[in-house]
Amino acid sequence: MRIDILTLFPETLGDVLCESILGRAQERQIIRIETHQIRDYTANKQNQVDDYPYGGGRGAVMTADPLYRCWEAVCDEAGGPVHTIYLSPCGHTFRQADAIRLSKLDNLVLVCGHYEGIDQRFIDECVDEEISLGDFVLTGGEIAAMAVADAVCRMVPGVLADPECFEDESHFNGLLEYPQYTRPAVWHGRQIPQILTSGNHEKVRQWRRKQALRRTRERRPDMYEQLDLSSKADQKLLKEMAEEDALEAQQRETE
Repeated sequence: MRIDILTLFPETLGDVLCESILGRAQERQIIRIETHQIRDYTANKQNQVDDYPYGGGRGAVMTADPLYRCWEAVCDEAGGPVHTIYLSPCGHTFRQADAIRLSKLDNLVLVCGHYEGIDQRFIDECVDEEISLGDFVLTGGEIAAMAVADAVCRMVPGVLADPECFEDESHFNGLLEYPQYTRPAVWHGRQIPQILTSGNHEKVRQWRRKQALRRTRERRPDMYEQLDLSSKADQKLLKEMAEEDALEAQQRETE
C-alpha cells in the first residue's frame, strides 16, 4: 500500500511515520509513505499557496492550483487509481471501520489543509471524501493525517505480526478493550484478578469478554446499544453481569 501526504510541513511527519511498526513495515516494503511539499508546485516566485477569500472574511484560503499540481504529480507517480481524502473538520468522523476499509486500497492520498481551509473547487474536482478526527478544530491537517495513516497501515496485512494483535483491540469488533495487567501481581496494594493466573484459557477468555462488555456499556453506551448479544454465550455473560451488579449494589447499601 502507498500513502501520499500533501502538506506545507512535510518535516513534521517523517519521524512519526518512519519509526517503530510503520518504519519496519516500510523497510519490508509492505507499505510506502511519502510526503510532498505543496509549495514546490506553485507558479509564483514567492511560493505563495494562499490568498484572501472571495466575499471577505478573516484569514486566508489555500488556492486550488498548487494543490492540484501537487495532487496531479502524485497521481502520475502512483501509476494507478488513487483515493483522495481531505482532512477537514467538516468531514465524517473517522472510525475503525474506515481504517479497515481504506487499508484495502493500493493508493491513498491525504490532503492537509491550513489557514481557513482550501478552495472548494479543488475539493469538488479531486477529493473522494472528507474525514475528521472529531468535533474540534486543529491548526492544520498534519496531526489528523498521521492518525489516519497510522490507523490504516496497522490494518494492512503483514504490518502487524498476527491478526490477534488488533482483533481484541478497542473498536475493532464494536467493543472497548478489556483491562490489561502485567507483573508484578501486586502493585501499590492492588492485586490483579486471580482468574488471569488460573491457567484456564476459556475462563480467561470469558472474563475478558465480560470486562469488554462492561467497559463498553459504562463508557460508550452508544456503541453498546449497537452490539448483537443474542448468542447463548453472551446471554450467559449478561446474566452473570446482572447478578454481579445486584450484589455490588447490595454491598453498597450495607456499608
